[in-house]
Amino acid sequence: MSQSNQSHGDGDERHSTLINNSTAVRAVTSAVEGTLGPKGLDVMLVGPRGEVVITNDGVTILDKMDVTHPAARLLIQVARAQQQKIGDGTTTATVLAGALVQEGVDRIVKGVPASKVVEGMRQGIDMALELLSKRSRSIDGLHDPLLERTAYVAGRERRDVVNLVMEAASRSGLQRLRDPSYHLADSIIALEKADNEVFEGILLRQKPLFAKEQLQYEDAKVLVLMDGLEPDDLDEEAISTEAGFSRYMDIRQVFASDLTRLAEIGVKVILLEKGAHPDAEQFCLDHGILVVPRVSRADLRRVCDMTGAVPVRRAALHKDRDVLASVLGHTPKASYDDTLERVRIAAGDQGVKVVTVIVGASTSEVVGEAARIAGDAASALQAAAAGGVLPGGGTSELAVSYELERYREAQKGMEAFGIEAVSAALRRPMSQILLNAGYNPLEKMEEVRAAQIVTGSDSMGIDCDTGIVVDYEERGIMDPAPVKLHGLRAAGEVAAAVLRIHHVIKMRDAAGPDD
Repeated sequence: MSQSNQSHGDGDERHSTLINNSTAVRAVTSAVEGTLGPKGLDVMLVGPRGEVVITNDGVTILDKMDVTHPAARLLIQVARAQQQKIGDGTTTATVLAGALVQEGVDRIVKGVPASKVVEGMRQGIDMALELLSKRSRSIDGLHDPLLERTAYVAGRERRDVVNLVMEAASRSGLQRLRDPSYHLADSIIALEKADNEVFEGILLRQKPLFAKEQLQYEDAKVLVLMDGLEPDDLDEEAISTEAGFSRYMDIRQVFASDLTRLAEIGVKVILLEKGAHPDAEQFCLDHGILVVPRVSRADLRRVCDMTGAVPVRRAALHKDRDVLASVLGHTPKASYDDTLERVRIAAGDQGVKVVTVIVGASTSEVVGEAARIAGDAASALQAAAAGGVLPGGGTSELAVSYELERYREAQKGMEAFGIEAVSAALRRPMSQILLNAGYNPLEKMEEVRAAQIVTGSDSMGIDCDTGIVVDYEERGIMDPAPVKLHGLRAAGEVAAAVLRIHHVIKMRDAAGPDD
């Protein structure tokens, strides 16, 4: 009896780190799994100064959580990786990662070596990715109804927001959406007391120097300075000498000539990375030139891409008219929107097409959540346009899980337990969605599985309102294939990392003493 108890105690000690990590992962997963599906609820996040954020956006919840456990932080990296790469599906990826860790731990504590479980999980995930890829449906242009429905599901059935995103996608064009360097979600701006709008152009958050002057120009030439609109520098000590003062006056005269040259070649909009000299401010006010200082370098580059302007330093102002004119961009319209307190730079026909989606609401909290919803819808739409779609609600994962189960039965070796863990984890998204809807997951998943076998379709799922089996593809309940594929891949990588941890050791401070 004592020997048995001793062996049991040794086993608990051997797996203590693994169980501790699994518990931390489970705690993080439980914070977001209740938001999954159409019946998922919101989470209230409360800051240290009483600030409140109400959302069911997975990456927002995880990003703002106060998490110190190292294994839990690894799980949060899943959501961040999913957000950075795809922009949608963060909650599902987190739930999958948590399920993989839990299923892996269950098998390890029963005596299966961790290395065998991890290797089997890698095999299972590779096979699942291949099966999901084969099942994906391609999108036939921007008018494909599956594309709109995919955005509708990701946009939490907010028709007003989805309409904005669809209009922005239409104006951007399918080729632009399929460009990996372009992110439609980055074009979304949330503003209080604004009306929903799709604007072909860029909104700059910086105010112009003369905001009260109702400056508005059509067919305007644009100068982009990655610098300040200022005269050349001169050492203050040099000014105290007669020669230095003479040099200072020459510089001021050259600067005045530069400003005059800008007016002569028809510059009407000047965007600056830095500030403007008082003389330049007065000159531009007198000549009706719209000057926007302190514009971020990223926005300056976007303006250059859109208008065809060539960014220059202030030394370029000394060049002759023809050279200076060659670096100017063009915009059909530039103006200051007093309501939005933003500068509008409209897109023309010569540069890269840029679209801005303005999402408005009454308060900052509501605006923030609307922007997150619009971002999810935009990311899902773009991912679907690039990589196709799959039936949502965990139906595809359920079908693949049973294929893995059959494959596992034919395998020899302990890696089969890892494949089994992947099969079980793939059922977790549908199980959680059904649980959030108030149904018994085991009962309903058996109904779905039977319907999938009878129809030979992986799109059979449960209507969360009625509890009956329906065809998700016919209902338009679709998810972007890249969202599922990347989420599963990232979840598998993090789960493997957590399961292989044998000890957690605190490192000494690198800046501290060596002793």
